[in-house]
Amino acid sequence: MKAFTSLLRGTKSSPSSVTPNKPGDGASGAPEESLDTSDDGDRSPLREFPTTGFDVLDKTEKVEEEAYSWYSVKDFYPASIGEVFKSGAGTYQVICKLGYGSASTTWLCRDLRNHRYVTVKIYAAGQGQIDREVAALKHLGSVLSAEPRVKHLGAKHVRTLLDQFELSRTKSSKKNLCLVFEPLGMSLAETRRVVFGGQMPIRLVKGMVFYMLQALDFLHRKAGMVHGDFQEDNIMMAINDPSELKEIEDEELSDPSPRKVYKDHTIYATRLLELQPTLPVLCDFGEARFGSETYGEHAMPDLHRAPEILLRVEWNEKIDIWALGLVTWTLVQGNNLFTDNEGGRWKSALPHMARTISLLGPPPQELLDLTPVTKEFFDKDGKLKKGQPIPETSLEEELTALEGERKVKFLKFIRRILQWDQDKRPSALELLKDPWLQPAPEDDSDDEEEEEEEEEEGVDR
Repeated sequence: MKAFTSLLRGTKSSPSSVTPNKPGDGASGAPEESLDTSDDGDRSPLREFPTTGFDVLDKTEKVEEEAYSWYSVKDFYPASIGEVFKSGAGTYQVICKLGYGSASTTWLCRDLRNHRYVTVKIYAAGQGQIDREVAALKHLGSVLSAEPRVKHLGAKHVRTLLDQFELSRTKSSKKNLCLVFEPLGMSLAETRRVVFGGQMPIRLVKGMVFYMLQALDFLHRKAGMVHGDFQEDNIMMAINDPSELKEIEDEELSDPSPRKVYKDHTIYATRLLELQPTLPVLCDFGEARFGSETYGEHAMPDLHRAPEILLRVEWNEKIDIWALGLVTWTLVQGNNLFTDNEGGRWKSALPHMARTISLLGPPPQELLDLTPVTKEFFDKDGKLKKGQPIPETSLEEELTALEGERKVKFLKFIRRILQWDQDKRPSALELLKDPWLQPAPEDDSDDEEEEEEEEEEGVDR
């Protein structure tokens, strides 16, 4: 935890279509090679990864991406460890699988041409929703390249695109879009649970929130962009020491990943990157919006819905501020403020409204006058429909992780954010100046030893 604390404080083209090269039957015990050098000074040498000595997974049980009901090997590209992808900007050899999602798999690779580690995210074919993410990433790239001398502190906390290309199994098969990024470690959610057991120390929460506000300020003011899906799982930890990735590569050589080998493809087990977490980076721009001052379509995960999303009125970048408030609450308290999503988006809307009222009080009439769905929530007497009860609770009652003055100060910060009226929520820039973000002696009262170290080092801002 101390190492994590010091790191957190002290660290200030059109896609080309390629057919990948499949690896040969390499054996383990390949000579040790350095990623930073090569014999001809041009390309790092290939690694030969073992094709035996791995645990075989049970073929009768669906695992990883194939567990999704919509999984199809025709749509998900069957990447193989040791395989090489070539694009106009890089040559990437697959080292291990880092993860999977409903529409993609993610792989740690070595860029043999540029002598670095990268992450390659391979999307399933026919995924229309990735168009929004690609457009957002290109927009961010254009913003950064247009003003290379202008340094916004939040830019380094936003994940940017290194390269993109397309893969195809054969000349006639569907194409899979690949996006290349710098590697990152655990998500903020994993860091909170694995490193801190569910609740992060207040001093570290302040650091995380501070850096994420910088990221949002960059997106909102500099890029004119709304993230639209701000949550713990979309915030990843930067990797402070690239040599840790070399250790992951060596582990794959000595202890190859478990897998299921089929005739025409292989399903690999994800290799977790249990690396020392450092600074947060905002990722995943699949729900991002830019180019307009307000938007009207549905957005945000159901449990994170801001009032303007719930009431279906025009919204703007302040939905990210609302979501940041919910993430901040989770980091401190250890659980989500909103948890009821039973029945899906529409059936859970009424309970979500009731929960919001219990925490914030009733919505202002001027907001209800703007929405076309007031009658879906309230009857003529102003009561929630279907006899939906309003829980008898409050933010004070729900917050049990803090006491005394620390609790008072935190709730004051949260109440600035969690407001019915989006126009009354402060901007990211305004929140960066909030007194709660300043370090306080009582922040680490639960850990006297760490408190002494923290007071010595201070927060580098």
